[in-house]
Amino acid sequence: MTEWQRHFFYRKEVWKTTWTLRLSVVFFFVIAVLLMRSFLADRIGQSLVCRESADHSDALLVENFDAEYLVFERAAALRRAGVASRVLVPVWSGSDPTKTNSSSEGVVELYVRIARLSDFTAIPVEEREPISLNVAKAVRDFLLKEHIQSVVVVTDGFRSRRSVLIYDALFTPAGIKFGCVPVFGKQTPLNWSNTWHGLEDIVMQIGKLLYYRLYVLR
Repeated sequence: MTEWQRHFFYRKEVWKTTWTLRLSVVFFFVIAVLLMRSFLADRIGQSLVCRESADHSDALLVENFDAEYLVFERAAALRRAGVASRVLVPVWSGSDPTKTNSSSEGVVELYVRIARLSDFTAIPVEEREPISLNVAKAVRDFLLKEHIQSVVVVTDGFRSRRSVLIYDALFTPAGIKFGCVPVFGKQTPLNWSNTWHGLEDIVMQIGKLLYYRLYVLR
């Protein structure tokens, strides 16, 4: 290029990626995601789970929001291990808030019989929003009335962090000590991401945890 041409033209060097490089980047990205999937799933799942603590207490409190048999089975094992002799179960009330709904209590009685818990004490609770908070208030009032100073909460694993958050806000100021035992079925912190149902459940539990943390208990 002559001297005068440089005033009108210039040469520019351009670097472009090849398809080999692009495919390599995509390949290694997919591999990284697959390798990190279990780790990330476990971290997200564990963020919803309480730290297990089952010291000797006055009673076992079996959460019964979803009528899940596994929590009764775990409560029976804890009772046999000598953690507590008394079993308390919140049961939905009927038109009279001081009495349990017969059908709801019948379901609980069935689970108790299958789990061989032998007996339990039903706590009538109203099904009104915010449900978890209002149930915890009814349970707290019952514990104070019965002079129960410590409980171990047996609950669904992925809602257990929310339960601890609520009980800490209501039980601790009342001088009631509590521990937590999370219970898992087929879905665990390691495998919940393998199914759409698991993804749906985790998203719902995260949303509810944030709702109680940022709004209800603010």
